[in-house]
Amino acid sequence: MRVPLSWLREYVDLPATETGRDVQAKLVAVGLEVETVEQIGAGLKGPLVVGQVLTIEELEGFKKPIRFCTVDVGSANGTGEPQEIVCGARNFAVGDKVVVVLPGAVLPGDFAIAARKTYGRTSHGMICSTDELGMGDDGTHGIIVLPPEHEVGTDAIELLELVDEVLDIAVTPDRGYCLSMRGVARETAIAYGLPLRDPALLDVPAPNAFGYPVKIADPIGCDRFTARTVVGLEPEARSPIWLQRRLQKAGMRPISLAVDITNYVMLELGQPLHAYDRTRIDGPIGVRRAQQGEKLTTLDGTVRVLDAEDLVITDDRGPIGLAGVMGGANTEIADVKNGENTTEVVIEAAHFDAISIARTARRHKLSSEASKRFERGVDPQAAAAAAQRTVDLLVLLAGGTAEAGVTEVTAPSAPRTIAMPADHPDRVAGVAYGRETVVRRLQQVGCDVYGQDELLVTVPSWRPDLSEPNDLAEEVIRLEGYENLPSTLPTPPSGRGLTDRQRLHRRFGRALAGAGYVEALNYPFIGDAVLDQLGLDADDARRRTVKLVNPLSDEEPALRTTLLPGLLGALRRNDGRGSHDLALFETGLVFRPTGDETQTERLTVDRRPTDDEIAGLNAALPRQPRRAAVVLAGAREQAGWWGKGRPADWADSIEAARTIAREAGVELTVRSDQHAPWHPGRCAALFVTVGGEETLVGHAGELHPRVIKELHLPERTCAMEIELDLLEQAVDGVLQAPRISTFPVATQDVALIVAQDVPATTVEEALRAGAGQLLESLRLFDVFTGEQIGEGKKSLAYALRFRAPDRTLTVDEATAARDSAVALAAERTGAVLRGA
Repeated sequence: MRVPLSWLREYVDLPATETGRDVQAKLVAVGLEVETVEQIGAGLKGPLVVGQVLTIEELEGFKKPIRFCTVDVGSANGTGEPQEIVCGARNFAVGDKVVVVLPGAVLPGDFAIAARKTYGRTSHGMICSTDELGMGDDGTHGIIVLPPEHEVGTDAIELLELVDEVLDIAVTPDRGYCLSMRGVARETAIAYGLPLRDPALLDVPAPNAFGYPVKIADPIGCDRFTARTVVGLEPEARSPIWLQRRLQKAGMRPISLAVDITNYVMLELGQPLHAYDRTRIDGPIGVRRAQQGEKLTTLDGTVRVLDAEDLVITDDRGPIGLAGVMGGANTEIADVKNGENTTEVVIEAAHFDAISIARTARRHKLSSEASKRFERGVDPQAAAAAAQRTVDLLVLLAGGTAEAGVTEVTAPSAPRTIAMPADHPDRVAGVAYGRETVVRRLQQVGCDVYGQDELLVTVPSWRPDLSEPNDLAEEVIRLEGYENLPSTLPTPPSGRGLTDRQRLHRRFGRALAGAGYVEALNYPFIGDAVLDQLGLDADDARRRTVKLVNPLSDEEPALRTTLLPGLLGALRRNDGRGSHDLALFETGLVFRPTGDETQTERLTVDRRPTDDEIAGLNAALPRQPRRAAVVLAGAREQAGWWGKGRPADWADSIEAARTIAREAGVELTVRSDQHAPWHPGRCAALFVTVGGEETLVGHAGELHPRVIKELHLPERTCAMEIELDLLEQAVDGVLQAPRISTFPVATQDVALIVAQDVPATTVEEALRAGAGQLLESLRLFDVFTGEQIGEGKKSLAYALRFRAPDRTLTVDEATAARDSAVALAAERTGAVLRGA
């Protein structure tokens, strides 16, 4: 809501020294969000005067039309002689009154005016348009042509109200009454402790049987409808300058007198209005729900197919307006510029259901100034005053005559009352305000308050947001000043820090970050298309998803069953933007329905759910395990003066899983596997021991080339996904820090020849079991195939480190442990010591 300070002063007698910044500070203190204070006309300097065009000479020989004009500016130029001005605009004629800026003046934007030679003539000033003066859009984008009654030489800065301050207020949905000058003026009066001149306090004639006939078929959708008629309007009447300028400062474009008046009253009182050309209405005005499939051409020229839930204004022909949103083109006020005349208008001031209007506006993707106000709540008691104000302005400015008939159709209603203990705001804020302060503040916002210890508060009609005691407490607190609330930090009880599970999950993230991965948080939504691109089989459990009732995107209507789609999408976007060496990770929940979930009833909110109801809710939820995933592409180690780099490969993704497992103190077993979306020959299954049983916890490796092509990923992209909840279950007690021995290590290398299809992990397990407790670590450092070791064979070279906690091992002890490990490996896998 844009609020000109000059307009605001009409309703509140602000001190003359108060600036827009001062008012902003006061309004912010009472809870309004004033985003900016715009200084209109800042830097503007005269002389800027009214002039009359005396002659126009068309200059030939230029690419665009150019006119050499003489303009009478009176004595403003110091000589009284006509001012010679070159101008390219063509929307004015000889005898027109225009706005002239003379040499020495400065226009907005620090644009200094001086006499200059152009198009072969010397131009002593400019004939101004609205754009050049920073006045806003008037629909013409041409020269300002003033009404003939303004005298030559009059100061145009004052005439056009070019210097002002405008407060731009971001009105929250619960403060719809502030979408009007009346509402903002009320808040200003409270903030300054000054009286308010309420523009809605008008003498309104009582309804009678002579008004324009109105029939309400849906009193819930429309509980109040006021209709007034004005005849004898002068078709050529124009909006006065003051009216146009107020609309422009408020961000609206002047259109025609009748329309401008309805917009002006809407801005003033917050009540949207609509004016119909009475000669274009066929029969009584009605309000009803639309018939499914009915059509209406709205004022913007769009043909709209109506829904059965839409509330429409009708006559005997059918819909003539979308209630509370936009009028219809078939009853539009005639445009004088097109040679049409409107001399009789019917004014509509109605009150519509907020939810109905909001749904209609969203259904038709048609947000208007009227719908913004109705969906936030309009004062139903202001309809008659708004209609009267519109009638008064049409009579005053358009020379019309108000007919005696007054139509007012209302549904029975009673004022809303709220019972509240007098000390309730005190208990909410933790501040002792006292009954007198509470009553005074509630009366300032328009409430009627009765009672002593227990207050009975009647809410004003313009505050539909006040519905319970906490709303009233908020009014008292904000008007007393949020800045006056004491700042008290709660004292947390000891021992209430992070749980062991939370600490473990944080360690996982820190470990991956320390290994060079960057965390990427993604939306937890997927669609069937990405599951197809991942190459998942039709019976894959990851295809069984939880569908959302109201998804953010129709392309992603389900909750994710794997973290990979989001991470791979982030990798693709970053690669497309020039970052080719990528290592990303994410930890989060996935949603894996089992099919055993139950249906649950919607619970009430007026009490705590019972234990059985909570158990029912939990039973209706899918399984939600927490997982971690990584994706890699490009270089894993950068090249430099230190040597060659190397690209990321499948082994790096497995190492990422080992990094996470080490943080949990869990031994990870790696075996080859075939599992989409990984490459069938470069896919590892990850196992841990849970409750004495080996359990699959994830997969790692290089993605399938077909998946890489479908998802437009870099070549050889690798990925890993692991279930953290299962890792947590595999943790055996408290994680123990490693014991550091002071005795030296004994290293023994061994190379074993095994069949090509024997997994390295199987050999490793046998070596560990055979080496006994003296083995400290085991590392595979070489894999070799070739003619030297035979067809279908491979050589695996391991480094074994032995250490005793209480002594220095002898060569014989280390050799014996190595030989025991080799013997068990030979027994289990058929391994042969290379070179033996």
